[in-house]
Amino acid sequence: MTRDFVQVDVFTDTPYRGNPLAVVLDGDGLSTEQMQRFAHWTNLSETTFVLPPTTPEADYRVRIFTPAAELPFAGHPTLGTCHAWLEAGGSPAGGDTIVQECGAGLVRVRRDGDGLAFAAPPLLRDGPVEEDLVVRLAAMLGVERAAIVDAQWADNGPGWVAVLLGSAEEVLALRPGLVDLDLGVAGPYPVGSPEAFEVRAFFPNNGATVEDPVTGSLNASLAGWLLRTGRAAAPYTASQGTVLGRAGRVRITADGPVVWVGGSVVTCVRGTVSL
Repeated sequence: MTRDFVQVDVFTDTPYRGNPLAVVLDGDGLSTEQMQRFAHWTNLSETTFVLPPTTPEADYRVRIFTPAAELPFAGHPTLGTCHAWLEAGGSPAGGDTIVQECGAGLVRVRRDGDGLAFAAPPLLRDGPVEEDLVVRLAAMLGVERAAIVDAQWADNGPGWVAVLLGSAEEVLALRPGLVDLDLGVAGPYPVGSPEAFEVRAFFPNNGATVEDPVTGSLNASLAGWLLRTGRAAAPYTASQGTVLGRAGRVRITADGPVVWVGGSVVTCVRGTVSL
């Protein structure tokens, strides 16, 4: 069966400078095995499949796959899928607010200037990281223990543990070894810089360390931590992907306790796939 397909670039307004996402716009009738096989074939960090919602509160349902597994939630697939759904003629019941159903539940997405923003989902695990793990994280990153200003569990689905270094320069200089968990790192830019933080995301894949170009879920959980501890003030912009030659920009805003994670999305490829 031929199905509509797009490939979009998320957290950028310039094609090929953000984080790519494959979106199958009609996933109805596909098995989990078929979805996983196609996601493995695209070999992107995530591939999504749009489905009819199972609850009247949602505008659409999405299933999110890495090349190896299904995720209950991920940030750049949320924005990228919403962009593709709207571009394909999707009409949200709530006007400027779109409600996405995914494995983690219902996620609100709203139009945010020239882009979109999602409401950060609640954390599945938070709190300080045990000291023995902090020491191990420092070894993975190739830095001294004293270089880690703080570390926090920041799991909103993918399983992130977050590390704060003293500066963006230190983050950009990282050359990590083998990591065995999903590890996010942030460091502040000097006051007055266009971006407030540099962010990098590392995760294990088939015995190697992989770096994600721009990561919505990590930036969501980081924002909650940084805002709560007074290390950041909303609104702010984080940059990510610099070391990889990307130019990802993540916009963080807040409405009271609700953190919104936003960015631009551009469509790069349109066509059909046989599935």
